[in-house]
Amino acid sequence: MAPAPTVTCVSEWFIKPSNDDLPRDEYQQPPPIHLTPFELLFLNANYSQKGLLYTKPDQNQGFSITTFLDDLRRSLSATLTNFHPLAGRLATRKQSNPPSYVIYLDPDNSPGIKFVYATAKDVTVSDILTPNDVTLFHPFFDLNHAINHDGHTLPLLSVQVTELVDGIFIGGSVNHVVADGTSFWRFMTSWSQTHLRSNTNASFKRTPIEGCDPIINLPYTHHHQFIERIQSPPQVKERFFQLSSSSISKLKAKANEECGMLKISSLQAVSALLWRCITRARRPPPDAETVCKLATSNRHRLNPPLPDEYFGNPVNLVRGTATVTDLIMTTDQGLGWAALQLHEAVRKHDDTAVKQWIHSWTKSPSIMKMSGVFEHANTITIGSSPRFDMYACEFGLGKAVATRSGCSNKADGKITLFPGRDGDGSMGVELCLLPQYMMELESDQEFISAQK
Repeated sequence: MAPAPTVTCVSEWFIKPSNDDLPRDEYQQPPPIHLTPFELLFLNANYSQKGLLYTKPDQNQGFSITTFLDDLRRSLSATLTNFHPLAGRLATRKQSNPPSYVIYLDPDNSPGIKFVYATAKDVTVSDILTPNDVTLFHPFFDLNHAINHDGHTLPLLSVQVTELVDGIFIGGSVNHVVADGTSFWRFMTSWSQTHLRSNTNASFKRTPIEGCDPIINLPYTHHHQFIERIQSPPQVKERFFQLSSSSISKLKAKANEECGMLKISSLQAVSALLWRCITRARRPPPDAETVCKLATSNRHRLNPPLPDEYFGNPVNLVRGTATVTDLIMTTDQGLGWAALQLHEAVRKHDDTAVKQWIHSWTKSPSIMKMSGVFEHANTITIGSSPRFDMYACEFGLGKAVATRSGCSNKADGKITLFPGRDGDGSMGVELCLLPQYMMELESDQEFISAQK
């Protein structure tokens, strides 16, 4: 394993929206934003961390890191004018008569979002990409190990810009109660466009969700009653794999042919492949149950649907289950059968299912403990999406060389999907597995064949 880069923090700023400079008599205090069951459920999860690696322009071409940072801060402040709540903090309102414990987003009571400039003076782009070790990117993010509830005292978003010898990494750590991947990348794209002085109509939008109480009273009197911090997470191997558009097309065609249908998506085919190969690498007993969890946005599953611009975290985990025998040991049940289990799980997660979940959670509110997300020894959990337009965020540096994530929410079986840099449906797959399982996976013939 390559040694982690030495990263030195040089400067820190807090950035507020440009319109915060208005005179107080012209300023209208924004109302509190109340959180939904989808969001409150994840108060124990870590901040979400995603970032982009760029080649640093040549100084002989007029590039100045000082000027670049100044422009980034200016454009970030301007972007926050349309995404004002990201500059806020979480807050809790308690009262004893009647009993009430409400967690909400206070858009106004905060010094702003955090902006960090750091350096890794002896590290090159090749140094962190060539070893294929994702842990090398962990020092390029701020707020490592923070949980979402910490948004009461920590910024909801922190951006760390790390200057390498020949590269620049822009890493964002965003409170996962406030934003899912769709929301985060919408903000990042808007910031990049503002930085380039392009027009953008993106903004922070919330609309009521049918079936959700506007204000949710949690059954607690103190946050110690539900907070969980994982002190010693398992030491997993983190690797990044590329799947070309042609290999994914073949996987999709194979899955649909084996199912005798044309409904299996590329994402479902790839997820089925990972489910099968990782299960085989773990070598569980034939009668053991395996689980594949998919993070699924509810925006278009609800009726009426939420707009694409909805800013929040309206996400559920949808699961497919199978015995080891059915998943990898029955000769007539291959990739297509596994993909069909996931297809059916997603298909059944419709408006009725989502609203039943909302109703059930609201009757008995609870905060998920992350130790329970990976409680099943034969689980994989797939998050993020290859559909996020990450490479649209250029910030005047050209197309990013790579996308990577930080150390948050990592455990054995966690998978993060990215769009492939080559586009055309290619994907990047970030895998976290215990060392012995990663070794088995890297020699798995089905997995190797899918990367050709």
